[in-house]
Amino acid sequence: MHPIQAQLKTQCAAFAALLLLAACSPGGSSGTPPASSAAASAVAADDSLSRELDRLERAAHAKPAQYELELRQRAAAQPGGEARLDVVALRGLLASLARDRVLSDRLAQRLRDWPVAEQRADARVAAAIIGAEYQRSQGDLREARKLLTGVDAAQLAAAGPLSRWRYHRMFAGVSGDAGELDSALTEGHQALRLAQQIGQPWRVALSLADLSFTTLRADTPARARQLAAQALAEAQKDPDPMTLNAVYTTRGIVHADDADTSITLQANADALEQAAAAGADSVRALGLANFADYHLRQGRYARALELAEQALPLAHATRNVSAESVARSNIGLAKIALGRLAEGRAEARAAIALDEQQGAVSYASDGWKELAGYLERAGDLAGAVAAWREHRRLVDRVLRDETRKLLLEAQERQDAEQRARDIELLNRDNALKAEQVHQRNLGLMLWAALGGCVAVSLGLLWQAFRRVRRANEQLAHSNASLQRQSETDPLTGLANRRHFQAAIKTLSGPEGLAAGVFLIDVDHFKRINDGFGHAAGDAVLTELARRLREAVRDGDLVVRWGGEEFLIVARTREGLFAPQLAQRLLDLIGGQPVEHEGRRIPVTASIGFVSLPVPPQGLRLPWERAIDLVDTVMYLAKAHGRNKAYGVERIDAADAAAAAQLTARLEAAWSEGRVGLTVLHGPTPHDGARPASA
Repeated sequence: MHPIQAQLKTQCAAFAALLLLAACSPGGSSGTPPASSAAASAVAADDSLSRELDRLERAAHAKPAQYELELRQRAAAQPGGEARLDVVALRGLLASLARDRVLSDRLAQRLRDWPVAEQRADARVAAAIIGAEYQRSQGDLREARKLLTGVDAAQLAAAGPLSRWRYHRMFAGVSGDAGELDSALTEGHQALRLAQQIGQPWRVALSLADLSFTTLRADTPARARQLAAQALAEAQKDPDPMTLNAVYTTRGIVHADDADTSITLQANADALEQAAAAGADSVRALGLANFADYHLRQGRYARALELAEQALPLAHATRNVSAESVARSNIGLAKIALGRLAEGRAEARAAIALDEQQGAVSYASDGWKELAGYLERAGDLAGAVAAWREHRRLVDRVLRDETRKLLLEAQERQDAEQRARDIELLNRDNALKAEQVHQRNLGLMLWAALGGCVAVSLGLLWQAFRRVRRANEQLAHSNASLQRQSETDPLTGLANRRHFQAAIKTLSGPEGLAAGVFLIDVDHFKRINDGFGHAAGDAVLTELARRLREAVRDGDLVVRWGGEEFLIVARTREGLFAPQLAQRLLDLIGGQPVEHEGRRIPVTASIGFVSLPVPPQGLRLPWERAIDLVDTVMYLAKAHGRNKAYGVERIDAADAAAAAQLTARLEAAWSEGRVGLTVLHGPTPHDGARPASA
């Protein structure tokens, strides 16, 4: 017999004897349990506590104060329970969600002073999460982000998957609410990978729901709907009310713009049902506010007002700042739609102010945009333009630097990453080939020196260099091809914002831009998607891109600026002025309907334009300011009936700062004569309901 087998046989025999003695001992089960039985009991108790921790974390947002007390009592009743890191970390998280500053601070400090060396990384990460969650619950996103970014990278890397999942998920949420979508997407993908590694469906479901919402913010609704469906599938593998509530809420949001409203209606109802099942009044407040938003979109303003007014006291009672903001916004918009203009405008602005106080720039930006639309429909054009300007001011903050690029490239993120990997591999291959050539050159030189075969050596060198040059040319061609793909919008074939960022530097000198700038926005594009389908919407964008290319010259830059917006930067040249080109664009866009699958789709656009430098003072602007200016006049075109082009023909400003002040109050400045505007009209749109052969 093998020695290990003999040892195992001896141990098994001893264990069997021990069990026999225990079974035959006087007093039976009433006696002192043997050591093995005590260990088994400890393991069972530990497993039971772990299951309880999982249950409480899943339901954390429902009743955080009550669950913290339950966990504290449970841990105190179990030997060593209060000293467990995961118990202290979850208690701190629950205290933060309950907005208990004293308790959450005390538990966070206990984690920062954690005595067990091998657990200190997890403890420090957990302390940061507790502090950030408290700040987030108070609406202070800036401080929450500061705490999370303060975590040492080495400690984060040394922490376990569960701590890192909580960290990355919270970082994604804070970044998204603050409008930093590049960070939100990066952190969200990291959280999803960790959830999949942990292997619990509810964590995967929440991570997918978070990514779905962030992806919708990044203007990629199709991908957002796909992620929401994946989240629901994961949640149903191991369902619980709070996970399902989060997933249904996200599902309702990402399907809100569908032509078929049944998915959003059912998702909102399901979310409220799950919140009620969990007894989560705070969550139910947000659910009611979201349901009010759904009815606003359907034009049921009285019902929307009723639901939002139900949500508001619940939000106040549970101190849910997010729910309060959404409820107040929807109350304001519903009142505006019902003709209570002054009352509604005040409510909507109060909701926006609440978001801005929290640092939730993205929500505040959306709030101004919605308010602009409702004021326009109510006939308050001056108020609508002012709200639109506030929206653009915040959008500029949201889209600044890398975030600006990411929003435009979100739809092609996966492809771009693959292209980057391909480029890296090609570059490595090129470096390897260059080194091989270098070694070959050395060998040839050595042979030439030794043998004096100069002619042969030169011939060999020439052949080697020809091969390398050919390889480099092929590599350069491949790199150029990949670069073109990464800078091209995949749907329309136009340049995307990544290409624009590079190209604009060649068009803009140190004094500013000297060119014609045109911002084109398709009118009522959502109606095209709703009435004809998303495939028809894609066909419209593709055809309009073709028409725009037809309108300009080869040296002009045509960019898909995002969604249904296009940007043209036309070089200054003789014989063609900005108004002429703007009229040509209006005629090409609206002159003929777009044909798709036997149907004719009428299309018009609103355009804002300027030709720089601007009279009378020869004003040249940085490209960012030029785009702000044409964006504002484009919105005037929309506010005054659409299918128009508004252009700046003169502006009484000596520098960019003065121009920005006039841009902020453009319509008033126009009335005062400080700005001169050109107004052009597009052709009468054709009826789009007929088949193409009609």
